[in-house]
Amino acid sequence: KGLLLISPLGLTLFIVIKSINYIGELFPSDYSILSILLVIAATAFLGWIATYFIQIPVLQFFDRLLERIPLIKFIYTSIRDLMSAFIGKEKRFSKPVLIKHSLGDNIYKIGFITQNDVSNIGLREGYSAVYMPHSYNFSGELVLVKNDMLHPVDSAPEEVMKFIVSGGVTRI
Repeated sequence: KGLLLISPLGLTLFIVIKSINYIGELFPSDYSILSILLVIAATAFLGWIATYFIQIPVLQFFDRLLERIPLIKFIYTSIRDLMSAFIGKEKRFSKPVLIKHSLGDNIYKIGFITQNDVSNIGLREGYSAVYMPHSYNFSGELVLVKNDMLHPVDSAPEEVMKFIVSGGVTRI
């Protein structure tokens, strides 16, 4: 495990140092800072090229391919949408709330508002969609809750999610 941890760093340092030395040999010794800057710029440029012209098109190709297979499409798009709600550009789990549980006045569940208005599915205004993740699992349930029964949680969404998934073991 130590080798797996150290190898990428060591190999990266080796390649960077060799690249700087190689570029330094092409220019007189007065330009050693120029060679370092060239290595940094070339590395950044190659990373940009790899991301936008190789990685993204390849990922988009597989995305389109998986969306065409009937059963796989349902599973893949559901998981993709759930993951993008956590870590994507459109973080949807950004409003943690407490909801009174039906077992009693002193029992609450924690969830995240995913939509503030669900009137498009037949409920009157004043209801929100709340996703309640399960502890120790990548599953949960969606409930439609009257807005006046929602109590905002004043903590970072990431901390609340860790609290839920850990079964309440981690601190908020």
